[in-house]
Amino acid sequence: MNPKTYHHISSNPSSVKSRFTRGFLRAFKKIKRQQRLLPTSSSSSSNPSPRPYLYGRVKIAADKSLALAVGSRRAWSRALLWKIHYKAWRQRSRFNNKKKRLKENKKNKKKKKNDDEEVGFRHAKELRKLVPGGKAMDLCSLLDETAHYIKCLITQVQVMKSIDQIYSF
Repeated sequence: MNPKTYHHISSNPSSVKSRFTRGFLRAFKKIKRQQRLLPTSSSSSSNPSPRPYLYGRVKIAADKSLALAVGSRRAWSRALLWKIHYKAWRQRSRFNNKKKRLKENKKNKKKKKNDDEEVGFRHAKELRKLVPGGKAMDLCSLLDETAHYIKCLITQVQVMKSIDQIYSF
């Protein structure tokens, strides 16, 4: 991307928006290179469309780039990076042991009472599911992290829209 185009996205090179843009474009180039290396088949029925692969990879690249741009000072970014790393590790190692999954299901079924019900915030439970790492946060931290996460997601959408406009011509 030339400097003029990059200036269109963000004027401050140290901003979260700039760091996200650089990281995402690097990751997207890597995805495109890997996609070209995928085997192609003349029969469309034997080879499924690469779109699900591409969409999943782009989402992971966008999430990882955003978390890296924010850094480790936010709990949601640490949780998101851990989740991406863990999923990649599981995929590489083919860690699909039935006993492990049963144990995880039992663990997830155990419910503990948290301060959300005591304070009266009935929507905090749903919010915890949306914010990476939210399940481990107290209510005050959850609200702070949620506000920051939403701000960063807005930035992510703006950058991706700008990239789409630049490259769609």
